[in-house]
Amino acid sequence: MKSALLVVDVQNGVFGSPNPPYLSENVISNIEQLLSYASSSEIEIIFIQHEISGVLEPESDAWQLFSDLTINDSSYKVRKKTPDSFYNTNLREYLDENGIEHVLICGYSTEFCIDRTAFSAASKGYKVTLIEDAHTTHSKPHLDAPSIIAHHSFTLSKHPNIFLSSTATLTSG
Repeated sequence: MKSALLVVDVQNGVFGSPNPPYLSENVISNIEQLLSYASSSEIEIIFIQHEISGVLEPESDAWQLFSDLTINDSSYKVRKKTPDSFYNTNLREYLDENGIEHVLICGYSTEFCIDRTAFSAASKGYKVTLIEDAHTTHSKPHLDAPSIIAHHSFTLSKHPNIFLSSTATLTSG
């Protein structure tokens, strides 16, 4: 089964901000391991970049992929304007054209972009592996980041096409 690693919204304006997400250094380290694993395993790498007016303006430094990531020039890039990486983008077309049936998902905004992208992919029939230690968010007034992450990992794993894994489990064999 052909796979792709979706790296969602790992951008300078999020991870390079004065207020980075919860455990951002660990998450970036895990994403780096995943990128290395994907490159050595012939897994497609797709970077997804969110555009938000006034925050993540297209082509601005904040919008660029996080500068601490190792970015392979052959990686595919998708621009999006909503939490669902499939909505009004060519992501599904690209996956289908390349025979990809399985997506591994990591990145930012557990309760928005990660949740919506994972659920959308699974609902479209893709097998989804959510990398539990490679997605993150910020705390919100009503719930802290660890609780948000745990809640969404749990609820997403109840979908029959979504499976949980850790970076270490995935990359060790």
